[in-house]
Amino acid sequence: MRHRNHALYLTRFPLQLENGQTVECTVAKYFQDKYKIRLRYPHLPCLQVGQEHKHTYLPLEVCNIVAGQRCIKKLTDTQTSTMIKATARSAPDREREINTLVRKADFNNDPYAQEFGIQINNQMTEIRGRVLPPPKIQYGGRQAIPNQGVWDMRGKQFHTGVEVRVWAIACFAPQKMSREDALRNFTQQLQRISLDAGMPIIGQPCFCKYAQGADQVEPMFRYLKTTFQGLQLVMVVLPGKTPVYAEVKRVGDTVLGMATQCVQAKNVNRTSPQTLSNLCLKINVKLGGVNNILVPSIRPKIFNEPVIFFGADVTHPPAGDSKKPSIAACVGSMDAHPSRYAAAVRVQQHRQEVINDLSSMVKELLMQFYKSTRFKPNRIVFYRDGVSEGQFLTVLNHELRAVRQACVELEPGYQPGITFIVVQKRHHTRLFCADKKEQIGRSGNIPAGTTVDVGICHPTEFDFYLCSHAGIQGTSRPSHYHVLWDDNGLSADELQQLTYQLCHTYVRCTRSVSIPAPAYYAHLVAFRARYHLVEKEHDSGEGSHHSGNSDDRAPSAMARAVLVHNDANKVMYFA
Repeated sequence: MRHRNHALYLTRFPLQLENGQTVECTVAKYFQDKYKIRLRYPHLPCLQVGQEHKHTYLPLEVCNIVAGQRCIKKLTDTQTSTMIKATARSAPDREREINTLVRKADFNNDPYAQEFGIQINNQMTEIRGRVLPPPKIQYGGRQAIPNQGVWDMRGKQFHTGVEVRVWAIACFAPQKMSREDALRNFTQQLQRISLDAGMPIIGQPCFCKYAQGADQVEPMFRYLKTTFQGLQLVMVVLPGKTPVYAEVKRVGDTVLGMATQCVQAKNVNRTSPQTLSNLCLKINVKLGGVNNILVPSIRPKIFNEPVIFFGADVTHPPAGDSKKPSIAACVGSMDAHPSRYAAAVRVQQHRQEVINDLSSMVKELLMQFYKSTRFKPNRIVFYRDGVSEGQFLTVLNHELRAVRQACVELEPGYQPGITFIVVQKRHHTRLFCADKKEQIGRSGNIPAGTTVDVGICHPTEFDFYLCSHAGIQGTSRPSHYHVLWDDNGLSADELQQLTYQLCHTYVRCTRSVSIPAPAYYAHLVAFRARYHLVEKEHDSGEGSHHSGNSDDRAPSAMARAVLVHNDANKVMYFA
């Protein structure tokens, strides 16, 4: 069903009369003549239904929307958060709900279940889980020990903090929304927090101006780059959701290779230490710093020789879109900690899950690893996100081969051991504490680090569930890890410990996240590339699927659009 954005008294269609003659008629006149309905809102658009060539138009006022339908289009951010709030249930509530549903379903008296001799236990399966110990986190001179998946940076400084000497502010929020004194106060507070964090932002910004609209971004950034030698950072103040964001990232990441940090006007007007601290976490890595590392002595023994960690993900366009490309992203670690990552990204065929060009992406990242560390990795650990069970074999056959091929193309006979793990979050397994005393926090979830590899896992394959994050809202969804290939002979314990430790290396927050950092970064890179594809005269790449008209461009133009500037890819521009 499509809109016709013409008023009803303007929308004309060919009407065939009884004598066979065809005349032009307006929708309003047709309804008056045929149904004796005088339309109350003839100025509103109408709905076009059925096949386009049949010209069937309905006024909105004669239509009723059938209740209870599922919206399959992409929701806006507000709709998404409202939906989450409405459906979130604490773990004990969710458990009760599931038990009630099973009782009501009364499966054991179902004639079909009886016919097949199937009996369903009304009690949840009880299994033994373990809670893995968290790794210690090393900061500059001090260590942090996570507690329930969370730790604090207060009183600690970045492992390697960057000194910010040349920086600019571009305010795209109108002056009445973000006044000059608010910008001044924000700058002072940010400098105070950044100094505490060991990333001093020194002196006044070299430039601070108001601007309006996405078309001012590129000229302003070009001016900044040519005028201020050694400019390190542009802080961009935004007035909420705006097409300016996509343009800032397009110009900063792909055209000029400049580090940009966006911040909402509301967070400038009312600063909070938490928000400012989070900004510093992002700024430091965008400028090539290292926030923290895993304490080397507690890492698994796979770290004893050079190892590279890859994360890969493919993001698809929203439901209802039939043209936009899918975006494949791959990141690789660039140091021994591992804390710094570089990215490779490609556009590929609409809704294709297998990564087409993985071989050249891996080759790029291996070469960058060698330039960074002067080592060739002896082992590769590859976390692949977003593959469903039905695609395991296809993905393994194509992508494992692609990784092997990348190694051999770099150097004949180069065959590092590969461990290939699929990470799944979209499944329906939920874990609940059998003992109420073990429930954590207000949401009553299982503790961070809970791992299960018996009872509910595959009878013959190597898989496990690990809930690496502290559930704040709703019921935690444990991530499911499926080891599709392992040349490195990792034991279940080693791999679980390694995976859990990598969940603590995500730079954007001081908490353990729900999937390993490399897989998370791949997701961020693909998501950022979506913004790079948005053409500047269009919207911010969100919401309605008619927007950001990247559908009809040639594949080569889209491939160029997602290509990141060399200077940006030397640092974690996607953080």
